[in-house]
Amino acid sequence: MSNKSKSAFRTIAEVANEIGVATHVLRFWETKFKEISPMKASGGRRYYRPDDVVLIKLIRDLLYEKRYTIEGVQKIFKEHGVKAFLNGDIQKDFFDTLASAPQEKEEIRLQTKSDVSATSGITQNQKDILCHIHDELLAIKNDLIKVIENN
Repeated sequence: MSNKSKSAFRTIAEVANEIGVATHVLRFWETKFKEISPMKASGGRRYYRPDDVVLIKLIRDLLYEKRYTIEGVQKIFKEHGVKAFLNGDIQKDFFDTLASAPQEKEEIRLQTKSDVSATSGITQNQKDILCHIHDELLAIKNDLIKVIENN
């Protein structure tokens, strides 16, 4: 896996590589498990939230390690719910965690959202992705500053 933060969105290739399946398998699972719902940018590019990756790992484990069928996993999710199997690891809402970020980051985030909201012709989904990318770029910048300071 790359050096992305734990809260970073992942592309389909990154998720597939991380869990050891082909990208077409992830696309197929999306058709079979309504619980997998990555954000999609224009052109259909998928961005998986951290919760999506946790869920996909669970599905892979149930299918490949525990040898359930797809129908068996669907039945389990329907009867017990997904959260029962994730031991509370899944977040209620990814963006709720951003609200608990330090004040300085939150101010930057709000400024970015207002800048983005002034842009017409893009969906809320795309706005959220842009804000997240902005946060990731800030984190990378801070990491680079630390590396430079240590050299």
